[in-house]
Amino acid sequence: MFMKFFIVFTSVVLASAPLSFSQTKRMNDPTLKDATLQNCIDYAISNQPLMKQSLLNEKITNQMVQGKLADWFPQLNFNFTFQHDFKLPTSIFRGTPVQFGVANTSGADISLTQTLFNRDVLLASSTAYDVSEQARQKTVDNEIYLAVEVSKAFYGVLLAKEQITLVKEDTSRLHQTYEDAFYQYKSGTVDKTDYESAEIALNNAVAQLRSAREQLTTSYAILRDVMGYPSDKELNLAYDSTQMVRDAYIDTTWKLNYQNRIEYKLLQTNVRLQKANLDYYYWSFLPSISIVGDYAWAFQNESFPALYNASYPSAYAGIQLSIPIFQGGKRFHEIDQASLEVQSSEYEIQSLKDSIDVEYTQAIGNYESNLSSLDAAKKNLSLAKDVYKTIELQYRSGVKTYLDVITAETNLRATEVNYYDSLYQLLSSKLDVEQALGTVKY
Repeated sequence: MFMKFFIVFTSVVLASAPLSFSQTKRMNDPTLKDATLQNCIDYAISNQPLMKQSLLNEKITNQMVQGKLADWFPQLNFNFTFQHDFKLPTSIFRGTPVQFGVANTSGADISLTQTLFNRDVLLASSTAYDVSEQARQKTVDNEIYLAVEVSKAFYGVLLAKEQITLVKEDTSRLHQTYEDAFYQYKSGTVDKTDYESAEIALNNAVAQLRSAREQLTTSYAILRDVMGYPSDKELNLAYDSTQMVRDAYIDTTWKLNYQNRIEYKLLQTNVRLQKANLDYYYWSFLPSISIVGDYAWAFQNESFPALYNASYPSAYAGIQLSIPIFQGGKRFHEIDQASLEVQSSEYEIQSLKDSIDVEYTQAIGNYESNLSSLDAAKKNLSLAKDVYKTIELQYRSGVKTYLDVITAETNLRATEVNYYDSLYQLLSSKLDVEQALGTVKY
């Protein structure tokens, strides 16, 4: 009868075990139809391998915590044994060797243990929130990192696109100048050098246009890599250049608050965990207490077929108390080590504060410098456009030489490039300020 019970019990356990293999379906990489900056950031947070790994680690941590907390629940175990003695054990009874026992023995027992106090499970329950929170904070840290990197890469693509637009405009102007110089040369108004100089300038502009397009391809590749976007899928950015300029300006009067920085929160969580670890070693002086119980079946018979015809059960219940008395001073050393680790973590927080102060000072200094550069570049661009228009009209009227036109054209192109480069630098430094303040939006 018991053998039938054992077979049924084993079958149920095996049937309920999870399968070792499972088929996974590969999902097609999604694409963006409206690739605004926010959509690019959202895409990166959802698809970037770094974020997928971070979220997976968060799930792993949560499962680990649940596994540790499971030790608080009753622990039920089943054991089964069967033994056939080919030669029975011998004992000396009144000077005479005597064999005792039977050839076939079997046993089964169900044991129950309920922990009442144990420092391992107490540590698990007291640190469960902080361990899970630490994993979540690491995910947030990665999200902030991605938001900043995607934004900079996004602005990098826009800068490359603007440079192409500028070079195209420059090429168009030079082409018109080239035609004017050519017709003036044919009419005998100017000599051959003006016409040849215009051709050289036009060829240089065409080469710059080719280089700018290659730079755009590189910028797109960087953005795709940061986003985790498929390299074979089209990515068309959607942006409002006017809004982008407005977004470059921030309030520089914000006060620095360490609590806004995710790195600071991570270190605070780590200090709490280190203190809990210190308590864990203090608890090593306390006893472990558990409720234990066991019910066992014993079967003995010379004949194997009749082995399970009769059983000799036994059962008990009680409280188990384990008190550590002496361990060679190990616990004192562990307490000292944990205490020093707490101090080290607290020093790490102070070091981070100093680093944040320096980071913020540098970031706000770079931002204000780039803001001044952008204002100057905006004024210079307006002046360069006026100068170029005036000199071009004067050249056509025969007042200015072609060298003056080339100089004005060069200055205009340089100021245009400088303006958009200053705008990109301002947008990038704005992200650095927000990262230093801990106010990055994503």
